[in-house]
Amino acid sequence: MNSYQRFVDRMFLRSMNGNKENILNMLEKNPNGRFVDLGCDDGSWSIQCGARMGTEHLYGLEIVPEKVAAANSRGVKALQGDLTKPFPFEDNFFDCVHSNQVIEHLTDTAAFMREINRVLRDDGCTIISTENASSWHNIIALLCGWQMFSLTNISHKGGIGNPFALYRGQVDERNSWQHMRIFAYRGLIEYVECFGFKVESVRCSGYYPLPYWVARIDPRHGHYIAVKARKVAKI
Repeated sequence: MNSYQRFVDRMFLRSMNGNKENILNMLEKNPNGRFVDLGCDDGSWSIQCGARMGTEHLYGLEIVPEKVAAANSRGVKALQGDLTKPFPFEDNFFDCVHSNQVIEHLTDTAAFMREINRVLRDDGCTIISTENASSWHNIIALLCGWQMFSLTNISHKGGIGNPFALYRGQVDERNSWQHMRIFAYRGLIEYVECFGFKVESVRCSGYYPLPYWVARIDPRHGHYIAVKARKVAKI
């Protein structure tokens, strides 16, 4: 691994951890609340979120069977499912619906948002985090005529169209690995509010090449964006 790769990996890890800290700070204490992690992977992050909420009523939805099994082994009630299809949960079932680095992978984000609204109780909250198209490093890449960093994994081969992309040249055949849609700061806020929600807070992490916490000062141009929104209407 060369020095550039090590530098980028350190920035990425610090920004990612800062984003997780932002998400944890958005969660509301609710010992009896039901929490679902959409795209729960192996359930380890779901458990951290549950601990912050103070609840053991943890659910997950994940497309990869091996990850579903791993999440269930950790005590998360995980089911296998496609996040662009109807969720296998009852109406108004959850107090908090969460997804981290998921929405950018989906082919039908509208179906995803409608299902979040359906399974969330009235006045419940959703926390959605994704990459920010208006981060400075994405803007600079576009000014150079390159693919923005957040949209270089649009094929089985990583790093398309950007000579400095993190995974340039690496191969991953999973369709779920690819990015389909990237929202800018204002775009994500307005999109979420199209589906019966009111955004209450927005936090960002990552400000390449500066330290990740600079995004707290200028969230519109941070790398990871997390929104907390309250359900205000059924759709």
